[in-house]
Parts: sequence; C-alpha cells; structure tokens
Amino acid sequence: MIRLPKLPILLASLLTTLMLSTTSLVHAQQVLRVSAIPDEAPTELQRKFKPLGTYLEKKLGMKVEFTPVTDYAASVEGLINNKLDMVWFGGFTFVQANVRSGGKIVPLVQREEDEKFRSVFITTNKSINKLEDLKGKNFSFGSESSTSGHLMPRSFLLAAKINPDTDMKRVSFSGAHDATVAAVAGGKVDAGALNISVWEKLVSSGKVDPQVVRVFYTTPGYYDYNWSVRSDMNPVTQKKLTDAFLALNSNDPEGKEILELQRATRFIPTKASNYTAIEAAARNAGLLK
Repeated sequence: MIRLPKLPILLASLLTTLMLSTTSLVHAQQVLRVSAIPDEAPTELQRKFKPLGTYLEKKLGMKVEFTPVTDYAASVEGLINNKLDMVWFGGFTFVQANVRSGGKIVPLVQREEDEKFRSVFITTNKSINKLEDLKGKNFSFGSESSTSGHLMPRSFLLAAKINPDTDMKRVSFSGAHDATVAAVAGGKVDAGALNISVWEKLVSSGKVDPQVVRVFYTTPGYYDYNWSVRSDMNPVTQKKLTDAFLALNSNDPEGKEILELQRATRFIPTKASNYTAIEAAARNAGLLK
C-alpha cells in the first residue's frame, strides 16, 4: 500500500519549491546583461564600457555584465531572444531589432552627437575628390548592418546616382570602422566609408595620418546610435537606467571619464520615431524587407 504524504507536508514542500524558484528568479534578475554592436575591436569595446558598467552597477544596485558579440546580427538576436537586456545599437540595428520584434524595442538614450551623426569617405588616391570619382574603383564599407559604415554611405551614394554594386569595380565589407581605415591605408581598397566618431578618434590618437589617408566627403547629419532595451523590462529599471545616463556630467571625474570613452558630450532621451528616416533609407536601399 502506497502512503500519500499528509496535506500539510505536501503544502510545505510545494511552498518551499515555489520560494526557491522565486529566489532563483529574483537572483537572475539582479544581473543586467549588456552588449554592443561590434563596430570596433572587442578589446576596445570592453575598455570603453568598463567605467560605465561600474557606474551603472552603483546606480541600479545590481551586477552589470558586458558580453561582446561576434557580429551585428548577434546583438539583434540577443536582445530579441532575451539573452541580453540592453544593447548599444546603431540606428540601423535598432530598426532591425524593432521590426523583428514587432515594435517591442525601446531606445532609451543617445549621445547628443547622435542627433546629427555623420559618416566620412576616405582615400589615399589623389584622383578621388568627390563621390562621382568612386566609379570603377575598389571600395570598402564596414559591416553590412552598420548604419554609419554601410547603410547611410550607400544611401548618399545612391542619391548621387552611384550604385555601388554596378558602378564600382569591387565592393567589400571590412566588418568594423577601424578595419576600413586599415584597408584604405594599406592600399587594399581605393576608398572606404566609416563613422566620423571613430575617424576622429584614430586621428587624435595618432593611429592614422590625415595627410596620407584623407577625408574627401562628409555626409549630412542623421540619427544614429542609442542604448536600447526590450519593452518588457521592468519600468523602474528602465527609469533608473535612463536617469543614470542623463545624470552623467563632465564636471565630475567619473562622468568625465565615461563621457570621453563614449565619445559623448552628454546623453539625451531618444525615441523610436527618431529613426523613421533610417528605416526608410534601409527599405529604399533594399536592406530591410
């Protein structure tokens, strides 16, 4: 004869299991999983994020973990599939994530600079002085999913009546902005496009000589990078994150270090509607179905 456990004992056991499950869930939610599109080398992304991660841990009261991803698509998939909680997106990757998720991605903040972000076209070839001179040349974009390294440069080329796929000799993708500069400087391609922020950093740090590798075209401004989360994130956590970014101030040492590493004057609120032009450009270029 099988003896069933008494009701009080059964209830106690169920309660214990429930408490353990709840404790585990609460513990799991005490880690903010963060990543960024790999538009620079992974070591550089880690270096840039470390002080920001420490700052966010203090403001949120939870552990913050930064995990590099292999490519732009992985950052999109990670946020959509609940493997990441917050991602530093470019405008195009934000649009991709938002479309893929059915509008469930929330851009919290952007750098003030991202309201009018720009791309630069660079070359070492003295015969290239305007976009039209790129016809018949070898050219490098950054990543295929990059806003400032592909989408917007392609959009401005098309506006200038230059189709990279038919008017250029060869088009390649370097994978990252600094890699594009290396390809141009090393003579692997005649010209390339990248975001102005990385270009200015490489020039100021002496890693590229602007007299040898020069800018021959700078695009008009457009909205670009932002920090995004899923809409199902706890509203309290969303507000704490937003407030933490907005509170960064260059007048205090910690804020100054973080803002300089993020190449930001300050962070400002942003919204999904700021990126409608990026979405339109992506659809027009056939990069978003």
